[in-house]
Amino acid sequence: MASRKELIRAIDYILSGEPAKAHEIVQRNEMDAKACYIHAVLHRLEGDKENARYWYSRAGEPEWPNSDPEGQLLRLREELVFQP
Repeated sequence: MASRKELIRAIDYILSGEPAKAHEIVQRNEMDAKACYIHAVLHRLEGDKENARYWYSRAGEPEWPNSDPEGQLLRLREELVFQP
């Protein structure tokens, strides 16, 4: 299971334009649903929709989210920061 700090770092890398660093983190943690979700958003931002769909499914999110990718990341980041 990925640590909250690692996942937050991956989100921050994506939002700051460093997707390769984020990719390293989520690939190391591909058994973690939240890491899979971040991985899905990362591929969505890269325009790789089929790969994004795969990772959304791995995250337990079978439907393509309607919200924008950055918004998804910000909501997940907030959830991770304030998670008990």
